[in-house]
Amino acid sequence: MSIPRVKICGLTQVKQAVEVSLAGADAIGLVFYPKSPRYVSPELASNLSQALPPFVQRVGLFVNAEAETIYELLETVYLDVLQFHGSESPEFCRQFKKPYIKTLAVDESFDMKAAEAAYGDAQAFLLDTHDPVKFGGTGNQFDWNLFPAQSIKPLILAGGLDPQNVAAAVKQCSPYAVDVSSGVEKSKGDKSIDLVRAFIAQAKQQSK
Repeated sequence: MSIPRVKICGLTQVKQAVEVSLAGADAIGLVFYPKSPRYVSPELASNLSQALPPFVQRVGLFVNAEAETIYELLETVYLDVLQFHGSESPEFCRQFKKPYIKTLAVDESFDMKAAEAAYGDAQAFLLDTHDPVKFGGTGNQFDWNLFPAQSIKPLILAGGLDPQNVAAAVKQCSPYAVDVSSGVEKSKGDKSIDLVRAFIAQAKQQSK
């Protein structure tokens, strides 16, 4: 079993973003969905991005954003990867000439092969709990039995993960990476560094 990467999503404070990175996070998620309580402005996002140490991926999360909005943001905020969390088409996702992750909402009608055929140039797929209103960050877990046994792309597991269940999730699903937001928070957008450290330790322990 390979060691899963860990992405901590929904950072809203520069100091915490640095602390999370130094705690061992492989990637930091910045939310650019205005309706999210974890939304960050372009100005704050730029400061967050610039403050991160080397070898930590900067991932920008968008939900059905206008293309012009994303292009303007990329002029001021350095992002390594774009994450599309809405109903964006493959053509929309690829136009920015950046590696991208497509989020897939998992329920009983989930079709991995259809997603692979449509988003063949995605860098990875993020599998999250289906919620047509909140688009992630719900803290709810989907049925891990629906997690595909294999895929042509790396699969990232999200949805209701926390330090108490992530080890079991990794053991059952063997994901390429795990993604957490609310499961390591004191309040929305305010991360607990102790919970982050515990989450990372539990996520990676199965591979030792």
